[in-house]
Amino acid sequence: MKEITEEKLTKYFEITKEALEAAKASKFRVLEHARVDFIDMVSRYISDAEHFRNKGEFVNAFAALNYAHGWLDAGARLGMFDVHDSRLFTVD
Repeated sequence: MKEITEEKLTKYFEITKEALEAAKASKFRVLEHARVDFIDMVSRYISDAEHFRNKGEFVNAFAALNYAHGWLDAGARLGMFDVHDSRLFTVD
């Protein structure tokens, strides 16, 4: 695949936003201050992705979503989020 379709981008928006909501709703485990920073960074990257999508810049939007999800996965792996969904996170 050499292009990012609107359908693919929509799918990744849905997955990343769902993972963010799961992370926010999870119980605190460790590094509470860093957890707040991680959630803020994820929210900012999702906002950037939405901005790029609205401009028709799907590659930049997709990149921003991947950064957002990377922060979510890192937080999950570090134990900041008590999540156990291998569909949304690289855990378990």
